[in-house]
Parts: sequence; C-alpha cells; structure tokens
Amino acid sequence: MSLTKLEILLKTVEMGNLSRAAEALNVTQSGVSHAISSLESEYGFQLLIRNKTGVRLTENGKRVLTHIREIVNHNERLKQDVAEINGIEAGTLRIGTFTSVSTHWLPGIIHHFHLEHPRIEIKLMEGDYGTIETWIQQGVIDLGFMSLPSSVHLEAIPLRKDRMLCVLPKDHSLSKQSTIRYAQLEKEPFIMPASSCGYDVRRVLEAARVHLNIQFETGDDHVIVAMVENGLGISVMSELALQGQSQNVTVVELEDRPTRSLGMSLTSIKHALPAAKRFIEHTQKWLDGE
Repeated sequence: MSLTKLEILLKTVEMGNLSRAAEALNVTQSGVSHAISSLESEYGFQLLIRNKTGVRLTENGKRVLTHIREIVNHNERLKQDVAEINGIEAGTLRIGTFTSVSTHWLPGIIHHFHLEHPRIEIKLMEGDYGTIETWIQQGVIDLGFMSLPSSVHLEAIPLRKDRMLCVLPKDHSLSKQSTIRYAQLEKEPFIMPASSCGYDVRRVLEAARVHLNIQFETGDDHVIVAMVENGLGISVMSELALQGQSQNVTVVELEDRPTRSLGMSLTSIKHALPAAKRFIEHTQKWLDGE
C-alpha cells in the first residue's frame, strides 16, 4: 500500500474532481485515475463513483476513509517528529478558517510565520464553524479558527474578544445615539449575516429575544455593508468583519455591549503536531503585538 496513493485519494475526495486533484498535486489526471484504480484493485472494492459532475465516495469508500486519513496523518506526524529530532523544521499544517479571520488576521500571521519557519507549508480550508469542527474531528485539518466555545470533544485556545456592533446608514435617525437598544432593532428592516459571523449575530439576538424584520440574508460582509450604506436596512456585525469598510456607515454599540470569543480549536493541545504548536504560539504573539 502506497502512501502516495492514499494522499492522492484524499486530495481527490477533498476536491471532488479528478482534474482539480491532479492540478493541486501537480500530476496528470491519468496519474490520479491510475492511483485510485490501483487502490481499488488492491482493496477489492470500488472507492469512488465517477460521473460527469465529479466524484463521490462509495459506501465502502466512506467506511475506510477515516482509517486512510489516520494513516496519512500519522505519517505526517512521523515526518515532523523525525525532522525535529534532526533539528529541522518541516512539514504541512492544515488550518480551518472563516472569512474575517482569513481577511484580517491570516495574511499577517502567515507572512511572519514563514519568515521564522520557511519549511513549514500551510494549507487553508475555509468554512463555517460547524464545518470546521467536523473537519477537526475527522482529521481533515489539524486546527481551526472559530468562535468559542467549540465542541466538548475539542480543546480550545482563546485568542481575542471581538465586539458585536450595530451597523446603520450615516443619515439614519439612530446613528447619533451612543448605544442602540434591542427593542429599536425590531422597528427596522434588518440584513442578516449568513456567514460564520451569522451564528454569533443570531446568538446575541436570540439571547436578547429580539423579533426582527429580516429583509435580506447574505454571507458576504461587503454586501451587507453596501446594503446598509444604501439604506436597505441595518445589521449587526462583528468588529473584525467591519474592519476597513466602516467609513461609509455608522457603527454603534449595542446596549449590553456583546462580544464573541475568537480562538483556535484542535483535538489535543498536548499531542498536536510540532508545526501546530509553533503556529499557535506564533499566532498568540502576533495578536499580542498587533
């Protein structure tokens, strides 16, 4: 059994398409197809169903996928431990993230991390909190940024409190107030975030028992701000999501000044990959000095 074949299978499942997997791995599509066919012959059953839209796992493929991920992940851990013993930093780190962290934190964090650890490759996967939790539990990624608390099955590293703020058009009648009462939100057309931040917004509003007049729902932070700017409604967004795009709207505190707790989650801090431990330490230092 070849580790390379297992890695090709995992990349094909991740990409959902033979040609995209081949491009990501810098090999030919026929090479990907041959590797998977070889695995299927070795195992004695079909792993993937191929059709015009891409590929998907068979039931037997789903059954063995967890074991295949464990083999590949253990091999990565072995490579990193061997490199560390020999005084070399090397390996791959897979990180789950969501839009506002990807936009405002990760470019700076990764840039400075690569200056200190140039041989550690970072791969990013973007999703919502639930998807990121699932990826961590299934071994698809090594750690993920998310809003805490996360699942009780994961360990968490708190990083920073992020304020949840009301966003209004500049000429709105409420824009001169120092704080916005939740009852005032009920009287306005509301634009609901549908991205990862939407989970935090709903949590805050449900706790306040607010009944909203939702006019639009979108997962794009820039679209929300543009809609507010053009008088289509008001919204609640995180301070991080608003960073760099609040100049044409008014941002006001909510009455109880709610926040979300941003952090990283993983299966075990003690047993994390060497590269993951270095990344966690580096992220904490970067945020402290930001």
